[in-house]
Amino acid sequence: MELRTEQLAEGIEKISLIGRLDSAGTQEIDMRFAALVATRKLLAVVDMSEVSFLASIGIRALITNARAQRQRGGEMALAGPQPLVADVLKVAGIDTIIPLYPDVDTAFSALKAGAE
Repeated sequence: MELRTEQLAEGIEKISLIGRLDSAGTQEIDMRFAALVATRKLLAVVDMSEVSFLASIGIRALITNARAQRQRGGEMALAGPQPLVADVLKVAGIDTIIPLYPDVDTAFSALKAGAE
């Protein structure tokens, strides 16, 4: 599992996850992901377009960090999951906890609008 970050306009941070968000993959990025998302207030778009598999432990990491971000007054959104990953997110009801958008641009626009 790989994690990349990129600063977008308007102070929004894009976090790209690449690989399998299973037990091993989550363990690889867990500390860095939490340090990026849960320790400071920010607006974060998590690009899920290159996540090929999502297990329950990965779902837990997403929820935990999104809740921590909300407690700090920020927001985290998920963007562009592949169809099978999107199905898992919807069936598990994650889209009711963390906003889910079809792509990074749509997520960026929604976070930007919510911050105004």
